[in-house]
Amino acid sequence: MKSVITVIPTTAYNVYLSMKNEEKAIRATYFSIIGNTSLAIIKGLTGVLGHSYALIADAIESITDIFASLLVLFGLKYAKRPADDNHPYGHGKIEPLITFLVVAFLVISASVIAFKSIENIQTPHKVPEPWTLIVLFGIILWKEISFRIVIKRSKETNSSSLKADAWHHRSDAITSIMAFIGISVALIFGKGYETADDWAALLASFFILYNSYLIFRPALGEIMDEHRYDDLLSEIREESMKVPGVLGTEKCFIRKAGMKYHVDLHAIVDGEISVKEGHDISHHLKDYLRSKIPNLGHVLIHIEPDKYEK
Repeated sequence: MKSVITVIPTTAYNVYLSMKNEEKAIRATYFSIIGNTSLAIIKGLTGVLGHSYALIADAIESITDIFASLLVLFGLKYAKRPADDNHPYGHGKIEPLITFLVVAFLVISASVIAFKSIENIQTPHKVPEPWTLIVLFGIILWKEISFRIVIKRSKETNSSSLKADAWHHRSDAITSIMAFIGISVALIFGKGYETADDWAALLASFFILYNSYLIFRPALGEIMDEHRYDDLLSEIREESMKVPGVLGTEKCFIRKAGMKYHVDLHAIVDGEISVKEGHDISHHLKDYLRSKIPNLGHVLIHIEPDKYEK
């Protein structure tokens, strides 16, 4: 019984930790919204005044990033709603759905950038101003810092939509790097290379599409309850063996909903014990797992007797 008594405060701490992670994710999204709004204005003005479509393309992407971050914010707040009669497992599944919408924004922005780049390649225009490189360098630095901050929060909170938001920052940084290279080529080689930054923007659109797939794939796996959690599965099996009465584990299914993992576990116990004893062991195991492993949601324990013959 000692292990059961010590479980209670630890479980309460994990509930507190889960709530704190939700707040972390929401704060990270506000950070993205403010940053993207500021950069969209800076890029747009610099692109128009500095005669650089690559920067204007960057500004277009930042505008779509703002709407994408607003979607992520809505999804995170909705996912916080407690379970109810219609949603017994909570509202976490909205996260991958929001991720799909974020990916759609990325694809749309990449398509617009590609279309406008091709249009500008065919239209004579001025060489970008040299000072645009200074602005671009600052943008690249800021977007990479933003990516690292948000991706760190996504790992801490297990949020797929926040991860998608982080990759918006990285794709923005890639677009800016391409613009930097394109403008540098145009400035160094001069006449005849005015469209270099347009080609750079076109290349960046393909990078954005590739990143869209990288974001989309895990979110699809989450919706389809695909098994992608080998490390967590091993941890669950290892911790289960520390509970008195548990002789082993059989099947273990894990599915993710929002920031939580729901677990179905078959635990092996002595086949000679009473139903009540097996029932007690299952409850102790459930409480113990939720106390030791953060972000576990529903844990369903199925008791298997060790002498059960199929």
